[in-house]
Amino acid sequence: MKDIVKKRKDIVFYIKLFPLAIHPGSKEKAQEIECTRSLKMLGESLEGKPVPKPSCKAPEIDRNIALGKKLGITGTPTIILPDGEMVVGALPEPALLDRIDQSLKQLKHKK
Repeated sequence: MKDIVKKRKDIVFYIKLFPLAIHPGSKEKAQEIECTRSLKMLGESLEGKPVPKPSCKAPEIDRNIALGKKLGITGTPTIILPDGEMVVGALPEPALLDRIDQSLKQLKHKK
């Protein structure tokens, strides 16, 4: 995602932390990442580095979990494209850019 936003100023990613119950401790990690609002800590967590215990309550995480369940999201990463299509799983950069561009074209055709 970092490379995409460097190349394409018309693309923005909104990250919603959605810890899965199958990953022990993921909710607490997400809470601390939200408390500190640290992209660096998020990256380090994804690399398997330790994350301190939550330093705040971070109710956003519970809201993210509820929203994810409401939308039927069961795995990460899940990307919701501009036209509302959901892409589950990681995609290589060219494939993701292609899906984003297709989604934008779909939106233009609907107008």
